[in-house]
Amino acid sequence: MKVILNENIDTLGHIGDIVKVAPGYARNYLLPKKLAVAATEGNAKALEHAKRQLAYKKNKALEASKNLAEKLEALTINLVHQAGGEGKLFGSVTNMEIAAYLKEKGFDIDRKKIVLTDAIKNVGDYSISVKIHPEVSANLKVTVSAS
Repeated sequence: MKVILNENIDTLGHIGDIVKVAPGYARNYLLPKKLAVAATEGNAKALEHAKRQLAYKKNKALEASKNLAEKLEALTINLVHQAGGEGKLFGSVTNMEIAAYLKEKGFDIDRKKIVLTDAIKNVGDYSISVKIHPEVSANLKVTVSAS
């Protein structure tokens, strides 16, 4: 089944793309959540008219993502964990914990967008990537200290 995307979806494409997906995925997920519309002849004609609006929406989302990235890069996250004598943490710092901290500070970022290459298991300073938009990512400064 072919659909026209209304939102950016990492696994499928960008706003305005016509993609082929499984009928169940479109019927049960994309269409009810208004993430896409069916790619019928009428919708394809309406797409040409809506391309300008979608381009504006895409640019607006990109601009908002860049502003959010600047705010996130200025922020330093300070986390306190129990640690052993050599600075090794009991447990580890996860992307869920970082997302919860950001939510407390007023940033609504999904934990899946926080990219941890390796688990943080030691005390110290770390730089973590946050993929805000397909074209924009920010680097967070995380400081982990012992309690």
